[in-house]
Amino acid sequence: MSARLIDGLRIAAEIRQEVKQEVLQLREAGIHPGLAAILVGDDPASKVYVSNKERACNEVGIYTEIHRFDQQVSEESLLDLIDSLNEDPKIHGILVQLPLPKHIDKRKVIETIDHKKDVDGFHPFNLGKLVQGSPAMRPCTPAGVVELLYRSGNNPKGKKVVIVGRSTIVGKPLSLLLSQKGVDATVTLCHSRTSNLQAFCKKADILIVAVGRPDTITGDMVKPGAVVIDVGVNR
Repeated sequence: MSARLIDGLRIAAEIRQEVKQEVLQLREAGIHPGLAAILVGDDPASKVYVSNKERACNEVGIYTEIHRFDQQVSEESLLDLIDSLNEDPKIHGILVQLPLPKHIDKRKVIETIDHKKDVDGFHPFNLGKLVQGSPAMRPCTPAGVVELLYRSGNNPKGKKVVIVGRSTIVGKPLSLLLSQKGVDATVTLCHSRTSNLQAFCKKADILIVAVGRPDTITGDMVKPGAVVIDVGVNR
């Protein structure tokens, strides 16, 4: 069986066009969606991520503010900014680019964001809603993986899905999204401590890799005909 590439760039372009139309309708109704992104430090990858988000927002007509801080910014200053953005009527979404410096409590930062503006879906309120299967902000990478599956014709219903990686950013929330009623995949969540990882991966109809270590998955670990999505990042 020859491999078929899932064209993520094409799917992303389709989604941006759909969002552009939705934003246009909101603006015609007098609502101009606004996103504030917060970048701390000079990590090259983080700079690229924030730049890409700003460019995507500009493309679809979303107002953006980028708040940049050096590595030594105090936790108090960061929390004060988030408090002000929570109250700012022109800002509908707040995004704090991770990772943060070690002297800043990531959990405190995330919990300070108004859960209604938590576009990353990391706030405990939104994660709790996700566990319940209730509508809420969804973490963007897991939501993107689900979109990739549906839009590429790989409906996960009834499929054996193996996710390698258990972070609260990708692995855990993705397992919740795919196992929800209406999606109906059978999900196995593996991680670095999983014994005989190959045996689990070989059974997967859909294999999703969300780890930051190269060569965690090799070709002999993938079942012929399986769908493979790699969302791991290795800097």
